[in-house]
Amino acid sequence: MSTSITTDVERLLTSEPLMAHLATCANERPHVAPVWYDYADGVVEVLTTGQKLRNVRENPRVALSIQKDDGGHAQWMVTLLGTATVVDDAEATRDAERRINAKYGADPDAWSGNVLVRIDVGTASSQTY
Repeated sequence: MSTSITTDVERLLTSEPLMAHLATCANERPHVAPVWYDYADGVVEVLTTGQKLRNVRENPRVALSIQKDDGGHAQWMVTLLGTATVVDDAEATRDAERRINAKYGADPDAWSGNVLVRIDVGTASSQTY
């Protein structure tokens, strides 16, 4: 099912700290990497550096894939398509670092030096198994 984000999809995205796979594109080739994320009100926030960040700066169209497994068996999946924006705001980045690190059980001050990227979700696809 492909739609905007429904209440059911929001529940899945916020249910537990799962990895997302962020897909970006550079030189007409895909680049996919795992990231921690935070979701609220149709916006996903990730903190990143390196190739992912360079790709977003060149082409803001991205995709995220999140999947919940139990013993290697898929329980549900969500795919989000959206437009990414690099946020050059130290306070907003710091707030996101604390939120995302806490979600994943890391020290709130860990992983500094990343750049905040906000993704406005356009469409969402989901499947439960």
